[in-house]
Amino acid sequence: MAIVRQPTRAGVRDAAAKIAAILPSSPLFVAPVQGMPVAFKAESLQPVGAFKLRGAWHRLTALDEAQRTRGVVAFSSGNHAQGVAWAAKRLDMPATIVMPADAPRVKRDATLALGAEVVSYDRMTEDRTVIAARLAEARGATLVPSFDDPWIIEGQGSVGAESARQMELSGLGGPMHVVVPCGGGGLAAGIALALPEARITVVEPEGWDDMRRSLEASWIEPVGPNPPPTACDALQTMRVSPLTFEVLARRDAKGVAVSEAEVRAAQRWAAVKLRLVVEPGGAVALAALLAGKVAAEPGMLVILSGGNVDVEAYAKAIAPETAEAPAFPALSDSGA
Repeated sequence: MAIVRQPTRAGVRDAAAKIAAILPSSPLFVAPVQGMPVAFKAESLQPVGAFKLRGAWHRLTALDEAQRTRGVVAFSSGNHAQGVAWAAKRLDMPATIVMPADAPRVKRDATLALGAEVVSYDRMTEDRTVIAARLAEARGATLVPSFDDPWIIEGQGSVGAESARQMELSGLGGPMHVVVPCGGGGLAAGIALALPEARITVVEPEGWDDMRRSLEASWIEPVGPNPPPTACDALQTMRVSPLTFEVLARRDAKGVAVSEAEVRAAQRWAAVKLRLVVEPGGAVALAALLAGKVAAEPGMLVILSGGNVDVEAYAKAIAPETAEAPAFPALSDSGA
């Protein structure tokens, strides 16, 4: 029986060194919330607008020359797609991305612009993993999952290692509590490996909070039938993987879910207070904090994981609040 490679803290360290060799650190902003200074890691300002290039770079640079020649196949709603396409282009490798037909056009177009081939599928009736696996086998290419891969997890964990250094330099001390968006859990698991002393809270959209339910049940619970629509396209994962779940379960990670209205309010807060464009999936951790589902405390680090938005949808999201929208104190002049 083949031994499955496990993600490790040493692997996160190696990935962080690789990333530091090719890219500057993404900015860390500090702003008060509930009277407490909170650190916000702006992965939305990465070259592809999200943290996903970290794992992609760590994975693709681990391939030998023969594997690079045959290329890679990945599946993604857009951010992992762009990360893999960006890394493949830099390494002069062919890349094919399986993307849902309803993926935001801005993400699809950006993936194509980076030179990748895009294959579409129906998110609700077809299995992207099966499609991608068949393509990879037919082409002799390497399959690069979006989260169910030890190199991907380690690469995403470089966010945690990088943030820890920046927080120390800012006089905040090391991260004590990290609040992180979660789809398949690659980013959260990587950060858990990078920061063994920090508490981890994963945040998902309501109805798609399978990691939260899995952590509470102590076994993997998939998303139920007919999940609700969500603007958080980057977090629409039907089932988390044993790799990510086991890392987070060992660390006793907790989970919370946020509403669509709470996500929109968080996007607006990020625009007003941090001058940052953050996509819905990238804003869920901030939404949990502003909605009071996670309390601000010393050493808190909030990950803003992506900023690839549809312009029209984003304009609506950050428009002045309506009577139905949640009123967060942090959006007022007396808030953050």
